[in-house]
Amino acid sequence: MKFLVLGAGGVGGYFGAKLASAGEDVRFVARGKHLEALMAHGLKVQSPNEKLVVPPQKIFGSVADAGKADVVLFCVKSYDTESSAEQILPALHADSIILSLQNGIDNEEKIQRSIPNAVVFGGVAFIYSTISAPGEITHYGGPTKIVFGPMDKKPSQKAMDILEAMHKAGITADLSMDIDRELWKKFIFITAVSGTTALTRLTLGELLANAESRALIRNAMEETLSLSVAKGISHEPNLINTFFETLGKFKNETRSSLYFDLSNGKPMELEALAGTVVRLGKELGISTPIHQTIYAALLPYHLKHLQNRASGR
Repeated sequence: MKFLVLGAGGVGGYFGAKLASAGEDVRFVARGKHLEALMAHGLKVQSPNEKLVVPPQKIFGSVADAGKADVVLFCVKSYDTESSAEQILPALHADSIILSLQNGIDNEEKIQRSIPNAVVFGGVAFIYSTISAPGEITHYGGPTKIVFGPMDKKPSQKAMDILEAMHKAGITADLSMDIDRELWKKFIFITAVSGTTALTRLTLGELLANAESRALIRNAMEETLSLSVAKGISHEPNLINTFFETLGKFKNETRSSLYFDLSNGKPMELEALAGTVVRLGKELGISTPIHQTIYAALLPYHLKHLQNRASGR
């Protein structure tokens, strides 16, 4: 099975390297200084229990150069979804599958609108990893898992083949026939955790150690859960308590990708996370004051960083 990883960052870089280490044909498309380092020295992934290396010949600067793929792991930042979807056409054949592993609940819809005839799978990646230096990914451990499934909720042999490849690579993965529910579950979790760590500039451990800030995270989750229920998505009882059990498994120094993008002067996935909560809250008549605060406080930074990127700074 031929894989193309679009966006060789903390998510795509790690899971793509795991697949490549198991013998799958995996090619990576990246850009900027990260691409330069990858093409010169290959991809290096440092994980608590292993070190993975992908040779430079598997790295490309464009989709057209990378060739056709059976599965495209779509791992770009959510604000680049539409522009990136338009670029992957050269990689697709009649039976290709596009598997989104992005943050947010509507990336799959955006991809489908851009490529109407494509087969799009939704997916959620639970992982704490980041680009620690150009050409290098650091995986910090903690819960690491992929849950994916077809958006049309129909079983297929292709989905089983992808699952088998992931398991063979040592990736903890589940196939879901209700991927909308899984997307919302992660959305409830990540909007709260990413928003509060970025807003406060504190680690997860520092937030969880204080009763008031623990309540802030919980209340942020409750806001998004209310939207999910209003949209007709059912969840298991005590979902938020389960989330807090999961939070206890992360290292105390854990920070979110939203925080890292903020501190490194990069655009943030703000619109896909807190911004989406705010917009849906207005549409559904549900109050979302915590996410409104997060969104309003971080939006000026996001807009400034977008402008700097556009101007090449």
